[in-house]
Amino acid sequence: MVIPRVLIVAGSDSGGGAGIQADIKTVTMLGGHAMTAITAITAQNTLGVQAVHSVPADMVVAQMRSVIADIGVDAVKIGMIGSAAVAHAVADVLDALAVPVVFDPVMVATSGSVLADAETIAAFARLMRGATIVTPNLPELDVLGGEHAVRAHGAALLVKGGHADGDVVRDRLVAADGAQTVWTHPRIVTRHSHGTGCTLASGIATGLAGGMALAAACDRAIAFVAAALGKAPGLGGGHGPMGHALGRTPYYDLSAATDPDGGDAAAVAAKWS
Repeated sequence: MVIPRVLIVAGSDSGGGAGIQADIKTVTMLGGHAMTAITAITAQNTLGVQAVHSVPADMVVAQMRSVIADIGVDAVKIGMIGSAAVAHAVADVLDALAVPVVFDPVMVATSGSVLADAETIAAFARLMRGATIVTPNLPELDVLGGEHAVRAHGAALLVKGGHADGDVVRDRLVAADGAQTVWTHPRIVTRHSHGTGCTLASGIATGLAGGMALAAACDRAIAFVAAALGKAPGLGGGHGPMGHALGRTPYYDLSAATDPDGGDAAAVAAKWS
């Protein structure tokens, strides 16, 4: 079996809604194999980030090189980077790795907690130069200097519209050659939207790892985010996680599908409940 191999370079979210945890769930649900290089450990829940412990740059690099040397990598997703030193160390590794790179320039958590200082944000320039696509939300795009400044680095740009006003969300992909693709969809009103950016970027990376064209990878990832938002389980008292499993127990569905007697998911669930 050939399975898309996605290396995720990002921070850990102890609450499971965003970061490495959301990335792994997304890559798995979309048919890929997720590998990780953790850049930071956060004490985090739906109410906010209570503590952050950065992982030293040499350890981040060691994680990356370990999986690259043995398992191999078809695409890389970069999320929370932790520090300027880590940004440059990651860029050094990626310079020798000829695979698609999706860079989600994480600066602020959904709860409003700051996850990148000014020095780290300045170092994002080097990561953008090596990226296939950069996926900022509107506030992040402003901090990075706007659309022209991001595109000057040579990567494609997905301008995410979730932070704009209105009942319709507009996401716009600007390819490296300037060609544009626009998605519009009704806004899903929910406070359980923690991890949307992580999920979207990892979804795109999984598509690229599997050989999908950029616009197609974005299309599928956007659809997955919308589906996961609609199936959020309602956990926590603040910005809760999305429903990456889409309200299902995938094991039950798979067991039913392989049952020689033609079982169904409800019957499998009843057996184990």
